[in-house]
Amino acid sequence: MKTFGVTIHSTGKYVPDNSVYNETLTQWMDTSDEWIRKRTGIKKRYLSKGEDTSDLCIKASLDALNKRRIDISQIGLVIVATMTPDSQSPSVSSKVQAALKANNAMAFDLSAACSGFVYGLSAAEKMLRHMDHPYALVIGGEVMSKTLDWNDRKTSVLFGDGAGAVILKKESGAESFIAEDLHTDGEKGHALVSGEQAVRNPLCEMNVKDGFLVMDGRAIFNFVTKSIPKSIEQVLKKGSADIIDVDYFLLHQANARIIEIVSKKLDRPLSKFLMNIENYGNTSAASLPILLDESIENGTIKLNSGQTIVLSAFGGGLTWGTLLIKI
Repeated sequence: MKTFGVTIHSTGKYVPDNSVYNETLTQWMDTSDEWIRKRTGIKKRYLSKGEDTSDLCIKASLDALNKRRIDISQIGLVIVATMTPDSQSPSVSSKVQAALKANNAMAFDLSAACSGFVYGLSAAEKMLRHMDHPYALVIGGEVMSKTLDWNDRKTSVLFGDGAGAVILKKESGAESFIAEDLHTDGEKGHALVSGEQAVRNPLCEMNVKDGFLVMDGRAIFNFVTKSIPKSIEQVLKKGSADIIDVDYFLLHQANARIIEIVSKKLDRPLSKFLMNIENYGNTSAASLPILLDESIENGTIKLNSGQTIVLSAFGGGLTWGTLLIKI
C-alpha cells in the first residue's frame, strides 16, 4: 500500500484596496499614531469598503491557484477558518467552492478565532490523506471591521481585513507536517467575545446584545506570553527537533510586543520571527496565511527548500496551537 505525505503546494493572499493609516483613525476617535504604534507596532491596516469575507477568500484562493495552475476538479476539500462569516448559512466555504467551481470538494467553515488557520491546516492535512483527490484548500479570511465598535479605541485600532490561502497536496515521498501542539481553554473564553446573539423567541424576554467584539487585552497578553513559548517548545520536542534548527517562526500577528517577548523567552533572535503587523494589523485567522504568502513572495521562505518553520497562533476560545513544518 502506497504511503502519501502532505505538502504545502501553493499560497496566496488578498486584502482590500483601502489602506487606513493610524493618522486617519485620529479623525474617528481619540487616539494617536504614537499611542497605537507604541502599544501594538501597527502603522496601518486594510479595511473593506463592502467586500465580505467570502469575497476576500475567493480572491486569495484564486491567487494561490493561479501561481501553480492547479486543476480545480482535483480539489477535494475546502476549509475556511473565520470568525466573521458572511452568514451562518450558507458557509463562507460553500460560497468559495461555488465561485471556484470546485465541484468535487466538500466544504465547511471552522471557528477558532485567530487560531483558526492553524486548526484548519491540522484538520485538512489529516483529512486529505484519506481522500481520493490530491488537493485541499485552506483559507483564513476575516472582515474584522464589521465586528468592531468604532468608538472603542482599545479594540478598533488593532484589527484589519484580509484573507490568505494555502493549497495542500497529497503526494508520495514528501511530507511537510512534522508535529503539532493544539489546545483550548474554554474557562478563559470570556476574555474575547464577538458576535454574541440574544435568544429571541416568544417564550423569553429579548435581551438586546450589540455583538461587538470585546476583549480583555491584558488577560490575553499575559496568557499568550506564557502559553506560546511552552507550545513551541512542546512541538519541537514532539518533532525531535532542536530550536536552533528552526529557520523561521511565524506567529499570529496580534501585537509586536508579544512576538518580541516570545523571542526573548525562547532565546532566539528577533530576526527569526517574521512580522508584518505594521502594515496589516491583526487580521485574526488571516494573519498567518498572509504572512506566509508574503514571506514566500519576497524570497525569505522558499517552497520545496526543506526549511523548517514554526507556525503558532492564539485567539478566542481561548485557543492556541503550534505546527512544526518542513516547507
